[in-house]
Amino acid sequence: MWDDVKNLVQRKKDWVTKYGMPNLARIHPDLELKISPQARRMALRLDNKRRIMYLVVPTRTRTDKAYGFALQYQDWIKENMSSLPAPVPLEHGNIIPVFGKKVRIKINYDPNLKRTSILLRNNVIHVSTNKEDPSRRIERFLRNLALEKIEKIALRKAACIDVEIKSVNVRDTKSRWGSCNHEGEISYSWRLIFAPRQAMDYVIAHEVAHLTHFDHSPEFWALCCRLSASYRKGREWMDKCGHTLWRFGQKEE
Repeated sequence: MWDDVKNLVQRKKDWVTKYGMPNLARIHPDLELKISPQARRMALRLDNKRRIMYLVVPTRTRTDKAYGFALQYQDWIKENMSSLPAPVPLEHGNIIPVFGKKVRIKINYDPNLKRTSILLRNNVIHVSTNKEDPSRRIERFLRNLALEKIEKIALRKAACIDVEIKSVNVRDTKSRWGSCNHEGEISYSWRLIFAPRQAMDYVIAHEVAHLTHFDHSPEFWALCCRLSASYRKGREWMDKCGHTLWRFGQKEE
């Protein structure tokens, strides 16, 4: 992983040395350059997680062409960046959705406490802490909560079609809400905890169905329907609103 990051950084340095860095901040302050040897043409990619718009360019693209391309779509960039949903930090008083219910965060700060304790009760996340910013602890709590719930549902669905799951994990994925392999290992985004129940259920069913059909054939979708009664509505919600799940836990600018 770190080798890939180093290669990306070096590739960008080499490109800037040869062509110079375009002043993308003039177009938008959250527009960043991304050099890609796999790219065949220039493109704009929105990173909902980082709230950044990437200008993706092939390695041999000149600076003036890269800048000109981004300038051509300046209005589109501004429109998409401004349409990003407002961040909802994991802070005292904020309300977040948890498994389809509105839950309020209540933080009791006490510097004399020895440790942080978190409890979800009556649609309130009670946080007692000695930390001025316990957001990472709250996120860890939500990750564990998501894993517990998602794993339970996935195992139940797998039993319905007589397939075995080797392991279920949750990660903070960048784009994919779920993935699986032929060994029976399934991974989900922990941020599904913020999705409506039918949307989360659909994503869980989607990956479990892949343990039988590693494609998107009619048989696969029929199995999805069997594993998730409201999978059509869940799929539609994820397609239209899935990007909004990144807002929860993001810091306000």
